[in-house]
Amino acid sequence: MFAKLPQTLTAPFGLLTDEAKLAFRSRPQGISKLYTTRHIAETDSYWDQYFTLFDTPSDVFSLISPHDIRRALLDSPENVATLIRVVTSRLFNLVSDHTFPSVPPASMASYATSFMMTSSTGRNATKEVLNSLRVLQRVLPVVFEVEGESNAFELEVLWKKIEVDDEIVPTAPEQAPQFVIEDDDDGSESGHGSNTQPQIPHPKRKKTLPSLGEKLFTCVNDLMFCCGFSLPTKIQVDHYKINYVIWEKGVGSTTDSGPNHAYDSNKTEVLRLLLVLLSRQIYIPPAALFTHPSFYTLHVIRKTPRRDVLTLLCSLLNTVINSATTNNMTIASVAGKVPYNHLVFKGEDSRTALVGMCLQVLCVLLDFQSGPARDIASDSGDASSSSPTAQTNAFRYFLAKLHRTQDFGFILSGIIAILEQQLAISNNLLPGSRKSVPYVPETIVLFWKIIELNKKFRAYLLESDKAVDVLAYLLCYSLEIKDKPEQHGLCRALSYIIQTLSAEPAFGNKLSSPINIQIPTKWVSQGASHGTAGDFMITSIYSIIATTSGSLNSIYPALIIALANAAPYFKNLSVVASNRLLQLFTSFSNPLFLLSDESHPRLLFLMLEVFNSVVFHHLPDNPNLLYAVITAQKTFEELGTFTLARGLREIQRVQRIKEEQASKAERDRKDSPQEERTSTESAHQEKLRLLMNETDPAFTVASDIESTSSSGEDLEAGLGGHEQTETRPLTSPPSENSPTTSTITITAVSEKARGKMKARRSLSSDTVSGDRMATAGIGRNGFLPTQEWVTSWQQGLPLDTVMLVISELLPKIQNLQAGRQRANSANAITDFLRSVTLTDILPPAPVLYPRRFVWSDASIVWLTSLIWGGVYVHGMSPLGIWNSTNVRLFFVKHTQPQQRQITDTMSSVVGGLFSPTRQRPERSSNQ
Repeated sequence: MFAKLPQTLTAPFGLLTDEAKLAFRSRPQGISKLYTTRHIAETDSYWDQYFTLFDTPSDVFSLISPHDIRRALLDSPENVATLIRVVTSRLFNLVSDHTFPSVPPASMASYATSFMMTSSTGRNATKEVLNSLRVLQRVLPVVFEVEGESNAFELEVLWKKIEVDDEIVPTAPEQAPQFVIEDDDDGSESGHGSNTQPQIPHPKRKKTLPSLGEKLFTCVNDLMFCCGFSLPTKIQVDHYKINYVIWEKGVGSTTDSGPNHAYDSNKTEVLRLLLVLLSRQIYIPPAALFTHPSFYTLHVIRKTPRRDVLTLLCSLLNTVINSATTNNMTIASVAGKVPYNHLVFKGEDSRTALVGMCLQVLCVLLDFQSGPARDIASDSGDASSSSPTAQTNAFRYFLAKLHRTQDFGFILSGIIAILEQQLAISNNLLPGSRKSVPYVPETIVLFWKIIELNKKFRAYLLESDKAVDVLAYLLCYSLEIKDKPEQHGLCRALSYIIQTLSAEPAFGNKLSSPINIQIPTKWVSQGASHGTAGDFMITSIYSIIATTSGSLNSIYPALIIALANAAPYFKNLSVVASNRLLQLFTSFSNPLFLLSDESHPRLLFLMLEVFNSVVFHHLPDNPNLLYAVITAQKTFEELGTFTLARGLREIQRVQRIKEEQASKAERDRKDSPQEERTSTESAHQEKLRLLMNETDPAFTVASDIESTSSSGEDLEAGLGGHEQTETRPLTSPPSENSPTTSTITITAVSEKARGKMKARRSLSSDTVSGDRMATAGIGRNGFLPTQEWVTSWQQGLPLDTVMLVISELLPKIQNLQAGRQRANSANAITDFLRSVTLTDILPPAPVLYPRRFVWSDASIVWLTSLIWGGVYVHGMSPLGIWNSTNVRLFFVKHTQPQQRQITDTMSSVVGGLFSPTRQRPERSSNQ
């Protein structure tokens, strides 16, 4: 009697759909039919299961694998074409059907209905639309991969146009735009021009229908502005459910359309399909990126009507900017604030997913410059002055056209709020207790695009009080990610942003302002506060270079250029910042670094420009830097007489010292008692490995370079004849007994030496006959330094200004010190340096010419790869949108996941019970 009761109870609620999903993978009528049966008709009932079987995106991506689609493309390509046509046709019909949208999303009723509809005779139009989007998201990446640079299949299925008999159809009047951005290109093609005259239809014998791809993009745009699906139903006008209204209050809209959080998941689904369509370019190799532009992206940025471009651009932008200020009290948002909750629950709330998707779409659209979408160069021919037009890329063009001050304030406040949120998470009392903001990299790229395209926004930023805060946030995030190899591309982007900002005079005028935000103590130099923006900029750039062991050498030029651009505006630099500049200079002048790469002398040249700019523009305002330069006299003099043979001898001498230190450490270890040898064996091995690694000609930087600070006694003692401030080269910190750390005796430069200053630089008394073979182990990537190459850059170093300052000031300082007591000499020297003027001795100050970041083909390809690499990584979990496909734009390196390690701070809190040293053997055994 009760034998069939379980089936009777569960069937109406659709709880047996798991059996149907499993059957879809195993039965002949499931996914296997797609590649085993040829020429399945479009009217076959086989296609119905693609719309009704799946309940979530995970169902589609788990039940349909890339291998299935790839096999169908090889064995039965016509079935894949039929699948695309059937799915898109059903999608178009459902969007225009009166039953869509069927039920409000994200409610308990819809949640229950999604299960009950499978066993009832009703039809869930919303579910079918979502499944249509999901199937296309799964199928199209594999189609793009198989096609590669060839696109015959796509042209036939998605972009083929058909001619039919024309019929006179009355056109509906266009909706009034929500706001207007002034367009200089009136009457522009591709739908971006505004026509005020009504269009009168003229009958024609034949007309060309839009291709399937064009209709798909139109449908996607409609779905993003469909009342009841992605917008509240209350804004629906009559029976027109498609209403192009900006999603949220912000740019272009002063009114809010109402609560939208219930529709966030639906917006995410539509944007995911749009992102998949735009991802066609990741299957093109970098060399062909400009010659084979994506049809899909070109259509979006050039053929989308002006109204749709403006509404979509502002909707995406406002959703992102409002993310940090919106108080959405959902279960996921509340749970995300619980410490360490993200380690237990791996899910992501719908709002965070939507913001991340909006940022990804924005970055992709604003970055695209392939083929006819390339910016138009100005008449002057300057590459840095090229700009987009409405015909090249409408999204870039209209972003550049924003001009209202309230819009700039809204955008800047939102971006700062996101960066502030990330900084608060990294500076939390409980390390790792809160999950990082997942879309910070995309936010930084968006900020870069805005300051690049919109000059008015860049001027607004630099003139506001928040310019210093933005610089601090960018530097803090660079310090946070500098030790993560997977984030080094973003570090490079940050260096270019800082270089872009530093080229503006308004930026330099802000460097004397104090930093208002709370800098984490781990990024503040020991014994000093972060002080002004200029101090923090110098110490941060030093930390990025000095603690990354050469792994970020590709961003050194941009960071040093930023210092050179900002140097004319440096005022009242602190002792720590001044010493950091000298340490960078000493490290770049190290022979091992200079001779290892052809581009390294340029960094030395830029550092000398930093000193010269300070001397020419703000010499009395920087006594600490002036003192540091005077005490480094020997380094400047040795650089003036540098030769290849002398550099090689210095490198060999340092290497011999390191070998002796390593052998001495090994002897000490063997001579130590057995119990001490056992307890310290790992430490000696680690030290030996580090010492041997320091002989690498690459630019390796020690992470334990001591921060230097000069007190009054240090200042007095240093000027008395011995240098007490220790400046170690970035290549390797020598030991205390190393001759390279001997004290530097400061002697005045005689007039005779000054007269021979230039002659000494060109002197080549040392021969290189026996040392040429030794250079083979110094240069990197096949580079072989020669004396001719050394002479070519050594004679062009701008050393005269610094040597002139040293020769003029050093005798006066020594005379001043000799006539005073030790306690008063430091203050007297500082006062003297503040009052010194050398205008009658120094040559005229050169004209300021900041080095701006200039886009090239290589940099455009690099940024495109960086953006799509981030999109690819975000798509790997939980769906794996582009997984198991052959991406050609960038290289995908898969690594095995490592066990989570408890942080050092938490280890100290719990008394070291779970310290990394205790866990290391256990982890290695598990792996």
